[in-house]
Amino acid sequence: MIIPALDLIDGQVVRLFQGDYGQKTEYKVDPAEQFNLYHQAGANWLHLVDLTGAKDTSARQLDLIAKLLEGTPANIQIGGGVRTEQDVIDLLEAGAQRVVVGSTAVKQPELVKGWMEKYGAEKIVLALDINIDEQGVRRVAISGWQEDSGVTIEALINDYLTVGLKHVLCTDISRDGTLAGSNVELYIDLCKQYPQVQFQSSGGIGSLDDIAALKGTGVAGVIVGRALLDGKFTAEEAFSCWQSE
Repeated sequence: MIIPALDLIDGQVVRLFQGDYGQKTEYKVDPAEQFNLYHQAGANWLHLVDLTGAKDTSARQLDLIAKLLEGTPANIQIGGGVRTEQDVIDLLEAGAQRVVVGSTAVKQPELVKGWMEKYGAEKIVLALDINIDEQGVRRVAISGWQEDSGVTIEALINDYLTVGLKHVLCTDISRDGTLAGSNVELYIDLCKQYPQVQFQSSGGIGSLDDIAALKGTGVAGVIVGRALLDGKFTAEEAFSCWQSE
């Protein structure tokens, strides 16, 4: 399925280039209206990133998030600086169906595994951003991609399978925000290795061909952000491309 995405800084819809706050594009759209347009086009799931909260958890845009979620009938998964159990509780109480956990899942796996056991694996999405070296080793980056954790994505997934891991949002960092296409081989390989996990692809979607290229990979979801905002194609076109055989 196609999962349209919005990133918010201080209530404003933005896109960062390769995670860099210094390279942001602002879009003059109302987030609630945009989410409704996506839902009307056929989106059952939407992806929201609170970039303000990611930078400073005390500045999390909870009121805005709650208002946004109240205004759309679609299911929403939310991420951005989820570091404590209170963050998980706050987002679930604001109406999120799933909470997306990034760096904390890598730095404190025991903590996050505990959340999965408490709230259910269905409620937690691991967001794993990876760098792939020349040998093909896939290491997870953390802290807004500034650090290499030294942990491979496979080691991390194996660890979380012990608590019933269900959802992984995987980004090939080299593709993010580039509109240059997804790393199709990566997703084929991960979906084959871990059929019990629902993978979401993220990063690089720039055309309908890029969406079509992911159809045979086994991914459960395709996150599409910048291409929709830039008008590369419409949400309706994205859905019909994904659904056509």
